[in-house]
Amino acid sequence: IMEPEDLIEQMMAPVLGDGEGEEVLDLEEMLADGIEVAEPKTDEEIEEIVQTAIEEAASFVETYIAPQRTRAQKYFDGKTDLSHEEGRSRIVSTKVRDTIRAVKPSLMRVFMSTSKPVEFIPMGPDDVAAAEQATNYMHSEFNRLDGYKVLNDAFQDALVKKQGIVKTYFKDYKRSEVFTYSDLTQEEYDFIVNEDGVEVLESEMVMSATVDQMGMQLEVPYYSLKVSHTSTKGEQCLECIPPENFLISEDARTLQDAYCVAQTADMRVADVVEMGVATFDEAVALDAFEGGTGYAEEEIFARQGYYAEDSEDTSQDPSMKMVGITEAYMRVDVYNTGEPLLHKFIMGGTSFELLDYMICEQIPYAKFEVEPVPHSFYGQSLAEILEVDQDSATSVLRGILDNVAMVNNPRLGIVEGSVNIDDVLNGEIGSIVRMRQAGSIQDLTVPFVAGQTLTALAYLDQLTEAKSGVTSTSTGLNSDALQSTTSQAVQATVQASEGQTEVMVRNLANGMRDLFKLMLRDMRTNVDEEKMARINGEYVPIDPRVWDEYDVSINVGLGTGRDQEREVALQQALQMQTTVYSQYGPQNGLVNLTNIRNTLTDMLSYAGIQNADRYFEPMTPEKEQQMLQAQQQAAQQAA
Repeated sequence: IMEPEDLIEQMMAPVLGDGEGEEVLDLEEMLADGIEVAEPKTDEEIEEIVQTAIEEAASFVETYIAPQRTRAQKYFDGKTDLSHEEGRSRIVSTKVRDTIRAVKPSLMRVFMSTSKPVEFIPMGPDDVAAAEQATNYMHSEFNRLDGYKVLNDAFQDALVKKQGIVKTYFKDYKRSEVFTYSDLTQEEYDFIVNEDGVEVLESEMVMSATVDQMGMQLEVPYYSLKVSHTSTKGEQCLECIPPENFLISEDARTLQDAYCVAQTADMRVADVVEMGVATFDEAVALDAFEGGTGYAEEEIFARQGYYAEDSEDTSQDPSMKMVGITEAYMRVDVYNTGEPLLHKFIMGGTSFELLDYMICEQIPYAKFEVEPVPHSFYGQSLAEILEVDQDSATSVLRGILDNVAMVNNPRLGIVEGSVNIDDVLNGEIGSIVRMRQAGSIQDLTVPFVAGQTLTALAYLDQLTEAKSGVTSTSTGLNSDALQSTTSQAVQATVQASEGQTEVMVRNLANGMRDLFKLMLRDMRTNVDEEKMARINGEYVPIDPRVWDEYDVSINVGLGTGRDQEREVALQQALQMQTTVYSQYGPQNGLVNLTNIRNTLTDMLSYAGIQNADRYFEPMTPEKEQQMLQAQQQAAQQAA
């Protein structure tokens, strides 16, 4: 991130010269000589550009995307657009919800039971160790930030609302601690109060008599002190963005080529002031989205089942008032150089007033989706694919229940005037019906056809399984049908049933790849010192500043092999490693104890055991070298 003045100076350097052997031109002289120098856009011009882009993106989402997401959420909640007659069955077949609930554990298991679903690829032989360290650390950081919760929310949005959006950013926050000191000398007092971030809360001086080395009696001041020490710390953050709060321009195909990408949210006035984008008076004057207006409010109601009440009364504490803040990312030629640069714009209120803007390196969002649509930013959700099946199954199921009800409780035909109507309407068992003549009441028999209709319901279930890939075989519910077949046939059947799920996993893994690349860049650009981290069971120093822009490899989904195949490969690798190590010794140049320890760790991870330190001591090349040196010294002493 660069300040506008620094950027202008950098861009103008080729024109003005650098003062080292080049003629330095004065800007006023250039203007006087008729040389045209572009002036930056005014804040009013920038505000109009960004306002228009955000409003157009909001209009696109409201018109085309929001209705589809609202409808998908309704079907997931067990509702349907089918009407029903009074007195007939109102049951709804919950195919959308049942299918999503069945496939979601498989998706989560793939990513959360694998120690490294994505892996950084070194750019050269010198980057191997650093890339492995970055991979281990970023996965550890992902778990520390409750990656399970983030992925769970993102996958739910992807399965129901077209896509899940995860934001990664680096947040600086202030931490204050209060310390109390007593009997401080003048030097100690000066050292503490002059330290950065220290604010004196209470101070008291007491003169005390003492004798110096020459025997002279002196009056020396001693201090009692109470101070507040404020330090600024940075932390990586992950957040799953609600779908209704995410906006993107209509012509976007990806996040990178979008004209405008924006996120809306309601924030407290105090938080806005802490961001440094507005003064207290400016923040208080802004209005709020109030949980969403228009399409956003409808989506929130569809998800939560209730409308949010008006914001609480904050007249006594304006700092807690909710105000609307929009964060927009756009490539804009702010400085009229002919080269638009990516900027982050902070807009306030529902009218999108420009509060602040700055140059940034990346759009901090990663997209997760299960069914991408070529050449389109928004794909399809699993809920949208199964909406028609839910309507069809609902219609058939209602017909079956209505038929059963009519067979069990048939309608009656009566001779008008020959039967007491009150007796007929009395549904008590064994009740008497008074008739003037025999045969005045007849049952209107309804044939039982529900048994024949059940085959149609089973056929609809097969259609749903074919679309979603969630079958009784893949979930283990129909294992009896496979008992008489060979192991190869069973494996082929299970693999065929898991094909759709593997495609979903591979599509979601693209979002995982983008997320880890964003996290890596955040760590590289925001951490300015070496830090300690626990990697492979040991605390080691890491320096993210030396990491490179590594490529990312995906280890899950189609094209990456299956767990059983990888387990067999690891067993074979372990056997070869132990053979080489035992025959040629520690200095064989091919296998060391660290390699063997890594193989054992991967084997345990595929078995669902993530804490390998309980079974094998951590091993590093440095530790192994120390062990070899100790053995050599012991051998020399014994000789």
